[in-house]
Amino acid sequence: MAQKRATDLSKTDRTMLVLVVLLAAFGLAVLFSTSEYNGRVRFGDSAYYFKKQLFATALGMGAMYMVSSVDYHFFLKLAPVAYLFSMVLSTAVLLFGQEINGSKRWLNLGPLSFQPSEFAKVAVILFLAWQIERSQKRTEGFWFMCRTMLTLLPIVGLVGSNNLSTAIIILGIGVILIFSSNPKYMQFIGLGSTGIGFVAIFLAAESYRLERLAIWRNPEKYEKGFQTIQGLYAIGSGGIFGRGFGSSLQKLGFVPEAQNDMIFSIICEEMGVAGAVFLILLFALLLWRLGVIAMHAKDLAGALICGGIMGHLAIQVILNIAVVTNTIPNTGITLPFVSYGGTSEVFLLGEMGLAMSVGRYGRNSNR
Repeated sequence: MAQKRATDLSKTDRTMLVLVVLLAAFGLAVLFSTSEYNGRVRFGDSAYYFKKQLFATALGMGAMYMVSSVDYHFFLKLAPVAYLFSMVLSTAVLLFGQEINGSKRWLNLGPLSFQPSEFAKVAVILFLAWQIERSQKRTEGFWFMCRTMLTLLPIVGLVGSNNLSTAIIILGIGVILIFSSNPKYMQFIGLGSTGIGFVAIFLAAESYRLERLAIWRNPEKYEKGFQTIQGLYAIGSGGIFGRGFGSSLQKLGFVPEAQNDMIFSIICEEMGVAGAVFLILLFALLLWRLGVIAMHAKDLAGALICGGIMGHLAIQVILNIAVVTNTIPNTGITLPFVSYGGTSEVFLLGEMGLAMSVGRYGRNSNR
């Protein structure tokens, strides 16, 4: 038993493990610097946010280890149940969810709060991998694309009713996995048009979403554009090497909730372009490693799981940085491993464990 465990550990993708640990450590350090002012003012503890995120990271590391130690085919068998459970949780948010800063996205579990949309991302990746694998060679044709996307509409509708950004990520994951499994590319023009129309309906459904478009075009004209403008000030004042770690001025109440969506602007201010490039490079290397694991997976399901995780990570990083730099309208998307958020950290590290499981067990899969 000990020899088998040692052999399994030797199959762990050490490159990916190092990159994940580096990102988690970098995120904790940046979060402590960014959140100390808000923590001191609101809770009388400059390490308030840091300690909560440290606990979530430790919990996530434990989840990553446990998930990576289990054959990913076990989780595939649970995919339909996980998907149905994610819809139940998303419905519960609509009925009983806690509203914070105008958004109803959390469920209270005693002293802890839980964001079901983070679980939905993982459930969708597993469910699509399970569904596409069961289709076997019948992954060509427009009907396959439509059928697969239709299975996503219930969760997209539930999540998108109060969290459009996560709904967009889920749709993006679906498109990436269908694209990966379908050898014909021209059909994606129709699928892309449908997706754009779906997003347009969601944008028009609520007036505040249209308001975000107006703020994006001219943030100085609107009071709610204050956060965007201050974030751009932080980026511009950082220069090449930044003001120095812990020396940000914009985090002192000028950038609201700096430890959340806008944390990349504080990274740019304190560490400059060099720090921002270093972080982006870490993300790029992690995406590359996920791609390597996907290409070496012995079955379609393993490749799709890694492809889904890679798509999730890439979409979220790109959208967050685009929002902070005002390249796209504000969507409320956090920066993986860096922004404050315990639920996101735990499930994201769990996804990394799932990818490691593909790398570990996929090589010996006889399927």
